[in-house]
Amino acid sequence: MKIGLEIHVQLPTRSKMFCSCPTEGNDTPNSRVCPTCLGMPGSKPVLNRKALELGLTLAKMLGCTIPERTWFSRKTYFYPDLCKHFQITQYDTPIGEKGSFKVGDKTIRITRVHLEEDPGKTKRVGDGTALVDYNRSGIPLVEIVTEPDLSSPAEARQFLSELLAAIRNTIDLPEDGDRSVRCDCNISVGKERCEVKNVTGLKNVENCLKYEAVRQLKVLKAGGKVERETRRYDEERKVTLSARKKEFEADYGYIGEPDLGTYRIAEIAASIKVRETPTAMASRIASQYGIGEKAAKQLVSTSVGLAELFEEIAGATDPHTALTWCTGAVSACWKQYDPSMRDGVVGIVREFASGDLTDTECGIRIRALITGQDPGEAAQAAGDLDALVAEAADANPSVLEDYRTNEKAANRIIGAVMKKAGGKYSSAEVVAAVKRCLDSRL
Repeated sequence: MKIGLEIHVQLPTRSKMFCSCPTEGNDTPNSRVCPTCLGMPGSKPVLNRKALELGLTLAKMLGCTIPERTWFSRKTYFYPDLCKHFQITQYDTPIGEKGSFKVGDKTIRITRVHLEEDPGKTKRVGDGTALVDYNRSGIPLVEIVTEPDLSSPAEARQFLSELLAAIRNTIDLPEDGDRSVRCDCNISVGKERCEVKNVTGLKNVENCLKYEAVRQLKVLKAGGKVERETRRYDEERKVTLSARKKEFEADYGYIGEPDLGTYRIAEIAASIKVRETPTAMASRIASQYGIGEKAAKQLVSTSVGLAELFEEIAGATDPHTALTWCTGAVSACWKQYDPSMRDGVVGIVREFASGDLTDTECGIRIRALITGQDPGEAAQAAGDLDALVAEAADANPSVLEDYRTNEKAANRIIGAVMKKAGGKYSSAEVVAAVKRCLDSRL
C-alpha cells in the first residue's frame, strides 16, 4: 500500500493572497470580495508579501531547497467555486522542493511546497441546486505535497498530526476559527491510484484511507481494475464516492500568470529564522536533560510553552524537580497559565528546591498563582484531594507493592479517585497527587 498526501493550509494573514479583502470578519456570503478575487475584467492581482514569507518559513521548516527566483501560473479548470475559471498557483517553480519530515524513525519525503489561492465554497441545498460563497476565494494557501512514503492509514494520521503540530508552532496557526486544513489523500494498493479530495480532520483522513484501501482490494480480488479517478469522502456514511475521472497535468493548461512578475526569494528566505519543531524539541529535551523520550513528548504535546517553562525551571533547579512540577501542579492548571506568570512559577519551585517550601506548600502556591485562587481555598482543595488519594490508597494496599515494579499500577488508584471526585479535579492534578502519595509510602 502506498499513500501520499497533499495538505492545504490556510495561512494566517489579515488580507487575501492577491488583494486587500480581509480573510476574517463579516460571514455574510459574498461580503468579503472585490473585483480582483472575483476575477473581474481589468482587475490585477498583487502578491501578499506576508503570505510569501509564511510559505517560505514552512518550506525552510521542512528542509526544502529554495530557488533563487519563483513565479506563478494559471491552472485552468471550470467549476462554480472558481469564478474566473482559473486558479493562481505555482507549477514549475514552487517555493520549496525536496524536503523531509520525520515521524518516529521514518523519514517522509516532501516533494514540493507551493503557494496558491483558495477557491470559493459550494453549498448544496437541494437536488441539482448549489449556492456559492466567494468569501474564501483568494485566501492564501500553502500546499505541502508528499511522496507516496506512507504505508498505512494509521501512519498517515500520525504523520499529519505531527506535521500540523509543527506547522502551528512554526507560523502561529490557530487551532480553531474559520481557517482550516484540508487534505487530498492519494492511495494505491495495486498499480493505479485514486485521490480523495478535501478531507478535513485527522480521524476522517484515517477513515477514508481505510475505506478506500478495502474498496480497491475488493475490486482487484474480483478481477477488476482500479480506475484512476477523483473521489470524495462522505463523513456520515464513512465511504468514498466517485466524483470525476482524475485529470492529468496537461488537462489544466498551465500558463505563466501574466499579471504577476518574477520574485527573487532567496534573500528573503535566508533572513527567516525557523523555530524548533515540537518533534525536534522533544528529542533534544530528552537528550539534554536526561528525562526520557516519553516524558519529553508529554511536555511538548501538552504545550511547547510548557516545555519552555520546564527548561527555565530545570536551569534554575534541576531536571527532576522541573519535571515533577511541570507534569504535576503546573500542567494541572495549564489552561489558565499566562506567560507573564513564568518568573513567579520559577521562583516558587526554586524556593521548594532550596528547602524553604514543603511539597504541599509548593503545590498550593503554584495553583494559587496560576488560577488566581485564594491561597486558603487552594490549600483546602489540595488537602481534600490528598485525603481522597490517601483513602483510596489505604483501601487498595496491594497497589503499593505492584507500584514498586510497575508505575502503571497507580492507574487503579487514579481511577478510583477520579470516580469519587466526580470531575472536581483535573486528571493531571489527580495523577500528580497519586504519584506523590505512592512515592512517599515506598
